[in-house]
Amino acid sequence: MDPGHFFSHTTAAMLWGLPLSPRFEDAAELHVSVASPRRAPKGAGIVGHKLRIDQARLGMRRGLPVPDPVEVWCELGSMLGLDELVQVGDALLRRSNPLATADELRLAVEHAATRPGVRRLQEAFAHVRARTDSPMETVLRLAIVRARLPEPQTNYRIVDREGRFVAFGDLVFPGERVVVEYDGDHHRHDPEQYATDIDRLWRIQNLGWTVVRINKTHLDGAAREAVGRIRAALTH
Repeated sequence: MDPGHFFSHTTAAMLWGLPLSPRFEDAAELHVSVASPRRAPKGAGIVGHKLRIDQARLGMRRGLPVPDPVEVWCELGSMLGLDELVQVGDALLRRSNPLATADELRLAVEHAATRPGVRRLQEAFAHVRARTDSPMETVLRLAIVRARLPEPQTNYRIVDREGRFVAFGDLVFPGERVVVEYDGDHHRHDPEQYATDIDRLWRIQNLGWTVVRINKTHLDGAAREAVGRIRAALTH
């Protein structure tokens, strides 16, 4: 790479470990950018971009030049669908080791008026929530909201009657005392995680909460099965 070139867009997103659709993860092209007014890079296997970017937003990731995660999210506004942008935004604000804050995303959107995909970024930011643990939690939360159910709280802190911490719930309706848990494949394939989940859910149910367990098969067909189970628990 020439001096001043840096990886961007989906290539930078993968370097940051942000969730992307397989159609991007499997793509052969690399996205490489330069700061305006230099000309966009060209070459076999390269998708070149010329960006108006503050040099302060550039750094290194795994020894490679990339923009910071918030800038990368803004670049993805021209490439990703709405739900995909929300998933990436949630991943930036994740519960463990977040890469950004909500204020940083808000400021970036406010200053993105002339960027490609700015309207999609604005709409996505309205749906981004902090404290998620996985992209599928985001998918499930969006399905719940679109079904016109109340929006659950993400990774809510559940306590006992004395106020002592018991567990975090993936998606929680505190008023109805309903916890929705998304079970990914790692919950089945990791024996330690599987045992931890059993004990954690037992503690929650022992306090009188209703637990609704959802997996990816329940999200087929616009998540009708998942939504139906959650609605039943909320109205029980």
